[in-house]
Amino acid sequence: MIEIRNITKSYDSTVVVDAVTLTLRRGGITSIIGPNGAGKSTLLSIIARLIPTDKGTVMVDGLDVARTAGEVLARRLSILRQDNHMTTRLTVRDLVAFGRYPYNKGRPTAQDQEHINKALAYLGLEDLGGRFLDELSGGQRQRAFVAMVLCQDTDYMLFDEPLNNLDIRHAVAMMKLLRDAARDFGKTVVVVLHDVNFASCYSDQIIVMRDGKLFLQGPPSEIIRPDTLQQTYGCPFEVHDLGGDRIAVYYA
Repeated sequence: MIEIRNITKSYDSTVVVDAVTLTLRRGGITSIIGPNGAGKSTLLSIIARLIPTDKGTVMVDGLDVARTAGEVLARRLSILRQDNHMTTRLTVRDLVAFGRYPYNKGRPTAQDQEHINKALAYLGLEDLGGRFLDELSGGQRQRAFVAMVLCQDTDYMLFDEPLNNLDIRHAVAMMKLLRDAARDFGKTVVVVLHDVNFASCYSDQIIVMRDGKLFLQGPPSEIIRPDTLQQTYGCPFEVHDLGGDRIAVYYA
């Protein structure tokens, strides 16, 4: 369980995350949605200790994120950021192997190789293991980064807008992979999304942020509603039930 208590973050005089308190339960997929500038990515980075908080605490299974040793936290929680570009020329296998660094400090064991092979197979990358990242399509490269996170074998996996630069087919495939990873490996997946319909179709819980504050939290059936979405994004919505999912249509 991730417990977030009174988290606040400001840049100069601008409050980006404003006294957010919430609990992320174990298991399944939790999506964080909201308009641009709502504080979604900042909150995710604070949870992962990528940026410090001004006030408040984050606890992961009882461990204070700010005080826990890096190697201990890296075995419990992993994150894939938006800006996941690599300046070094790496093969897919080399990238995925980085996920084992918290365990082997760069000296891979036979057990590490098993994790690497498993992650490559799960993401359908076995035949691309020897290819360089800059030789891959955008969808293949994004899958390689997800394989690295999966290879880290943490209980909690955080993803900041993993659908960026993916077309619809690859975005659907990515969300299915995250859902399957949560189910097949018992992971807790927290993902920042812009598309409310992906959040609706693949999430167990949705967190809505607005103006740096927690606005709402609940299952898709409670969040994907015309009134809620209009209050969040400032434009009118219609919501339809299709195939058991709630699909939102917005218009000017």
